[in-house]
Amino acid sequence: MEFKTIAEMFLNVTKKFPDTELFTEKVDGQWVGDKGKDVYEMVKNASYGLAAVGIQPKDNLAILSANCRRWAYSDYATTTRGATSVTVYPTLIPKQVQYIVAHSDSKLVFAQDKAQMDKVMEVKGDCPELKTIVYFDESLSYDDENIISFNDLMEKGKAYQKSADTYDFEAKARSVSPDDILTLIYTSGTTGNPKGVMLTHSNLVSNIIASNARLNLTDDDKLLSFLPLSHSFERLGDYVGTHVGANITYAESMEKVIENLKEVEPTMAMSVPRLYEKMYAGVQAKFAAGSFIKRKIAGWAVKTGFEYVDARNAGNISPKLAKKKKRADKLVLGKVQALLGSRFKFFASGGAPLAGDIGRFFDAAGISILEGYGLSETSPVITLNPPHDFRFGTVGPTIDGVEIKIADDGEILSKGPHIMKGYYKDEAGTREAINPDGWFHTGDIGIIEDGYLRITDRKKNIIVTAGGKNIAPAPMEGALILNKYFEQALVVGDRRKFISAIMVPNFVELGTWAGENNITDTSPEALIENTAVYDMLMGEVDSVMENFSHYEAVKKILLMPKEFNIEDGTLTPTLKIKKRVVEERYKNQVDALYE
Repeated sequence: MEFKTIAEMFLNVTKKFPDTELFTEKVDGQWVGDKGKDVYEMVKNASYGLAAVGIQPKDNLAILSANCRRWAYSDYATTTRGATSVTVYPTLIPKQVQYIVAHSDSKLVFAQDKAQMDKVMEVKGDCPELKTIVYFDESLSYDDENIISFNDLMEKGKAYQKSADTYDFEAKARSVSPDDILTLIYTSGTTGNPKGVMLTHSNLVSNIIASNARLNLTDDDKLLSFLPLSHSFERLGDYVGTHVGANITYAESMEKVIENLKEVEPTMAMSVPRLYEKMYAGVQAKFAAGSFIKRKIAGWAVKTGFEYVDARNAGNISPKLAKKKKRADKLVLGKVQALLGSRFKFFASGGAPLAGDIGRFFDAAGISILEGYGLSETSPVITLNPPHDFRFGTVGPTIDGVEIKIADDGEILSKGPHIMKGYYKDEAGTREAINPDGWFHTGDIGIIEDGYLRITDRKKNIIVTAGGKNIAPAPMEGALILNKYFEQALVVGDRRKFISAIMVPNFVELGTWAGENNITDTSPEALIENTAVYDMLMGEVDSVMENFSHYEAVKKILLMPKEFNIEDGTLTPTLKIKKRVVEERYKNQVDALYE
């Protein structure tokens, strides 16, 4: 189906798949789905409802909610009205919500539940343009005519349709221009206020079509959606699925993703490396907890899987190896694959580099992780590994219509129909990001090998030691978290005489080791202060660092008693460590490492 706008895409899909469940979520313990014809009616009524409460084309409307059906319906109601959606992470605190709603001049906010409504109610007085609030949780009630439920919005829409001067819903939706701004996505920056990335309909449409030319999703596919829809990565993935009539099922929460994968049996999902790292650590812990015989069998199976992957990539799988792999699958590897359900095809991974060894392990278990690369400013996909020709440690070749080149300083530049219109209310920032020739400066460092892009690090993350050595921390961080004793790692040492790392241990594994070594106090706080524990962990770091040059190697570590997380501001909503925040917060402790 050809389409030039997301509004047109919505109309086409709901008309072509009237009896197909397009969107599903769990309600009262049961998975409940909405068919295309019902989705069409709800969105139509909500779109008319927006007109009834005074929303005009090109107005900005904020969505403050976790992933759910009504997130999608609010998005489609907004776009078919010709307005612009402003996505707000549900994990943000009131002050951050206020900044985005006020800066974007949002006239209406969709809010999911009481937790999100409380934020809006706290800051609405400081959002001059905000007139209307629509909440999804129908159990709530507010004594204010400008605060209504989503059902109320649809009812207002039904009444509005009956008025003599009403407009035609489909005609209005199809009148939306490809050059109109579809959405404002505020980047989750590590310092300062976030910037509002303006993406047009044509930006997203070009990315949807080119991405699916690589993935080949059909109406037989099902996607489990759990990364925040506020972020461009999951948003694009859901659009890619929807535009071919695939089902989008919303996970209950990030904590229940693995459980939901087995329940709904999707064919694919989008995620960031943190999920795969946790899955990998969990599998490795189960291997380690087994008997001596079981550990030997697991080690043999993984080794066989690696041999098979290498032989397959070289195009020379022997009958003997194929037979060994089949037995390895039956004994061990098939159990890893079973975690994701019987229909699962692949993960699409983005947001941060994935350690090559993790990708290789899952591939050996029959689970493909297709790494891609992009930013909110690029709609977001720039490159994506093909399902049948992916290469570990790379983010794949460019998708159709997209250009890249490497600048003299190693920065990746990109050009094409996917590049944002600019930053909202920030012409200077836009000029800095996009040069006069249309090349967007990604801020990432990379190299191109046989058409495949490899990311080495963020340009601003490059460490320059006191001795003048340039060091990319990402490869070292990736190697460190592959060790079973570490959960998170942040390499530091800019303008210092040697490299150090802020480390969060895996306290389950560390507690086991402590017990075996007669350490009685195994609380996280006690363990990180224990000299024997530090020495053991430093030995593990030294072992990992054998694969790096002497000037790169981590010489000292600072141990943390708990994981970095979104709530305390040390992780972005896409689960990346906020380097500047962490370094500033623990500056005194880091300084002490160098005394």
